[in-house]
Amino acid sequence: MTDFAHNLEAVRQRIAAAARNAGRAPESVALLAVSKTFPAQDVRTAHAAGQRAFGENYVQEAVDKIETLADLRASLEWHFIGPLQSNKTRPVAERFDWVHSVDRLKIAQRLSEQRPAGMAPLNVCLQVNVSGEATKSGVAPQEAAQVAHAVAALPNLRLRGLMSIPEPEATLDAQRAPHRLLRELFDALRADGLALDTLSMGMSADLEAAVLEGATIVRVGTAIFGARDYSH
Repeated sequence: MTDFAHNLEAVRQRIAAAARNAGRAPESVALLAVSKTFPAQDVRTAHAAGQRAFGENYVQEAVDKIETLADLRASLEWHFIGPLQSNKTRPVAERFDWVHSVDRLKIAQRLSEQRPAGMAPLNVCLQVNVSGEATKSGVAPQEAAQVAHAVAALPNLRLRGLMSIPEPEATLDAQRAPHRLLRELFDALRADGLALDTLSMGMSADLEAAVLEGATIVRVGTAIFGARDYSH
């Protein structure tokens, strides 16, 4: 068994245990392997170990990786999860299956306009700044409903749900609080008529807290691929 296969299995076991603790089916939580900064070969190896969905943060790096792995395109699902500038939306609209980091209406409008004809609608999540950090992207919770309804009305997109990157916390209870806020907002938007099915929350350090609060996608990089090297 490769290291990646071993790591993937360990993360899946963590997800399954957290789901059972929450009274949920393990298969109700999808694993997104965050492959940013790691080479295409690592994605290929993880794919060989059974992983299909991969998350990327940087547009040019992701485009290069997608092109390198074009032979696997039919069995790979690419998710863009990083901050997205309006001048870089086109390659994302043309190549990705999901965008988790829609943080303002302008980005959604550009993705909708630039999604090629003939491609399936682009799955998107609205990023919410649940911790209120000035350095974090995302709409404020009190503005989420207005933006979500506007995004849901755009052609060529399918609003699937909400995403957050909360401030790191040390204890399970502290980790659960911002995830609970996002889930409550998600429930409110569903009650308001939006057909949402996705809560993208939880990473290597807090996936248990996220699953306990209802995450349907957890975004895990370090626990699968190891520590990142940002020197390049």
